[in-house]
Amino acid sequence: MSKYFKYFEYAYLFIAAFFLFESFRIWDTERSRAYLFIFFVVISIFMFFFKRRFRRKIEERNKQE
Repeated sequence: MSKYFKYFEYAYLFIAAFFLFESFRIWDTERSRAYLFIFFVVISIFMFFFKRRFRRKIEERNKQE
């Protein structure tokens, strides 16, 4: 099951890369929307590290049992 969780972790990085690309693409035309996309980039990267840490903690707990 943890194999699937790893894929979801990397999905957050993919989402962050997409929003970063979109923010650069619309930077000159829609600045406020670009800032919103950058906010989503930060949240996605945070979620990647949060989920990764949580998954590793669960895996360690399962090894001890």
